[in-house]
Amino acid sequence: MQQEYDALIRNKTWHLVPQPKGTHLIDCKWVFKIKKKADGSIDRYKARLLKATVRLVLSVAISRGWCLRQLDVQNAFLHGVLEEEVYMKQPPRFEDLRILQHVCKLDKAIYGFKQAP
Repeated sequence: MQQEYDALIRNKTWHLVPQPKGTHLIDCKWVFKIKKKADGSIDRYKARLLKATVRLVLSVAISRGWCLRQLDVQNAFLHGVLEEEVYMKQPPRFEDLRILQHVCKLDKAIYGFKQAP
């Protein structure tokens, strides 16, 4: 989780600002996965910060019996620049305790955004 958070910061994915009046905040969550080696043993643990609505897409795919495939390109979705203003809650477990009332103004897409490549 720390590596993913560090990548988000390194890529300047957001900056903290006071929440503008009348703005809607999107929610985010951490999703965890265990990566395994060919022999089935644990290779590593992964974490991704997602816009909370990605689960809906997965639910629809599963309910319709669609086959899901995955491809991993390290931090591939952290480079899509946002054209509109999007505000997100601070990521769970990584809130800035000095300015808890601030929110993340997204400068780049995170996983789950249509702007993510």
